[in-house]
Amino acid sequence: MIKYFFLVMLLFQTIISSAQVKTAKNLNYAGNTDEKNTLNIFYKKDSIKNKPVLIFIHGGSWSSGKKETYWWLGRNFARKGIVTVIINYPLAPDAQFEKMAADCALAVKWVQQNIADYTASLDKIFVMGHSAGAHLGELINADPKYFKQAGLKNPIKGMILNDPFGLDIYQYLTEAEKDDYYYDFLRTFSKKPEVWKVASPLDYVNNIKNPHLLFYGSKTYPAIKIQTPKLYEKLKANNVVAEMKEVKGKSHVPMITQMIFGGNDLYDDIVNFVLRVSSAGDKK
Repeated sequence: MIKYFFLVMLLFQTIISSAQVKTAKNLNYAGNTDEKNTLNIFYKKDSIKNKPVLIFIHGGSWSSGKKETYWWLGRNFARKGIVTVIINYPLAPDAQFEKMAADCALAVKWVQQNIADYTASLDKIFVMGHSAGAHLGELINADPKYFKQAGLKNPIKGMILNDPFGLDIYQYLTEAEKDDYYYDFLRTFSKKPEVWKVASPLDYVNNIKNPHLLFYGSKTYPAIKIQTPKLYEKLKANNVVAEMKEVKGKSHVPMITQMIFGGNDLYDDIVNFVLRVSSAGDKK
């Protein structure tokens, strides 16, 4: 009976916590009516102001995925005191990587201009991405042209990359087996090796100054297990604050789906990182 009592109490607390989370859905960040340029916000409407904000860019091989899938990520982070923005962006074959990245930069700009209305600070913007979403997040962070086109200085306080794919898309497309995935990726990156170089965040690593938190699964794709530590080593060599964690037993998709559960260890790592970096900024 005692065990069941605690289970009921835990369920009750979860329901109450979730009820405290507010949502603002399908807000357009690009000044048009395209659903591909919309975002959802998850936040607590409480007395705490100037919370950190986390912008999440979903994965899906640059050709699939949508913001609605990740409602649980928004709720879990919001319950932990981080305002969370989950975005859509245009997908292949209708768009290629430069359009996707440009629109992600517009989403960040919208957040900087509007997030104070949702109890968050425009000076505490973090970007998190999984897989292709991590590639796009790092690309707009590392290649200055995207925020320049959007008309703002890079406002990203810190980056969280969860099993990032495509950090060196040139290396991958040059060396990878020509399977269905390979030809799918060509819809995003073209058949031109010179374009693959332009699309590779690792080619702009010397521009990166903000702190990074990197995760990859021990059972993920070989390219991720090669390129994530490569980014980490380059950041450390440039005296950029960087942390990296290999998550044992996880392959690519479970690296993000494990976060359906609010008690997952990655939340502690990410929340601590966000609060630590935010606090360091406050002391300057």
